[in-house]
Amino acid sequence: MKYIDVCETLENSVRKLIEERGLEAGVAFPTGCSKNHVAAHWTPNGGCESVIDKDDVIKFDFGVQVKGRIIDCAFTKTFNDMYDPLLKAVNEATETGIRSAGIDVRLCDIGEAVQEVMESHTVEIHGKEYQVKCCSNLNGHSIDPYRIHAGKSVPIVKGGVQTKMEEGEYYAIETFGTTGRGYVIEDGECSHYMKNFDVGHVPLRLPRAKQLLGVIDRNFGTLAFCKRYLDRIGEQRYSMALKNLCDNGIVQPYPPLCDIKGSYVAQYEHTILLKPSSGVEVLTRGEDY
Repeated sequence: MKYIDVCETLENSVRKLIEERGLEAGVAFPTGCSKNHVAAHWTPNGGCESVIDKDDVIKFDFGVQVKGRIIDCAFTKTFNDMYDPLLKAVNEATETGIRSAGIDVRLCDIGEAVQEVMESHTVEIHGKEYQVKCCSNLNGHSIDPYRIHAGKSVPIVKGGVQTKMEEGEYYAIETFGTTGRGYVIEDGECSHYMKNFDVGHVPLRLPRAKQLLGVIDRNFGTLAFCKRYLDRIGEQRYSMALKNLCDNGIVQPYPPLCDIKGSYVAQYEHTILLKPSSGVEVLTRGEDY
């Protein structure tokens, strides 16, 4: 099965279930289906022919929004039980992050707890043993209306900031475990984009860039989007205009984030709300996850 077919099936299901209504309700960001050493921010662009392989380690990262309130969730799918210990390590690390979270909890303490659990695991893949490492420069994050990354980062290694969680905040608690070096870099063709939340008026000379910015404002606002989403609403020949918006600091590109080739990265993620009465509520918890 093609990756693009999986993504579009998932996204169309979300649109139907949430009763998509423009910016009021719908898909919150492009479906990530980063595979193997690619940790995050990969979704197929139009025309992509990549097919799922039986040995792929796929991170499905997707979300919905209603009136800007974003629910962010991710899990890892494999078809070979050789990877089960890796998935178990990362899932346990994410659950540790959730249990460690709470009002007045320091973000650095969550990172230390996550790292201790994650890096206590070893896995054997293709006959070679690896210690599972945290991807040290990937984090969870606070979430605000129409703002997927709202300013606070939840580290997954020790040594982070001592900023505290506060009542009423929403967070994506996500962890990434890898058999690689434990550090990701930007690499590969970009598919994810997002208008900068605080950007003011920027004069644009290119008429097509002005027109495309209007399309982005009407259809996505400050929610993330991808090239497939522009294709879907009928935009054509937009590459130069999109680059111009990026060059002017209006739109931010988010290329794939990758560990070393040959490594395997897994991810699990839930969205939580810090409530004064009942503590931490996991908003993405369901019967199957």
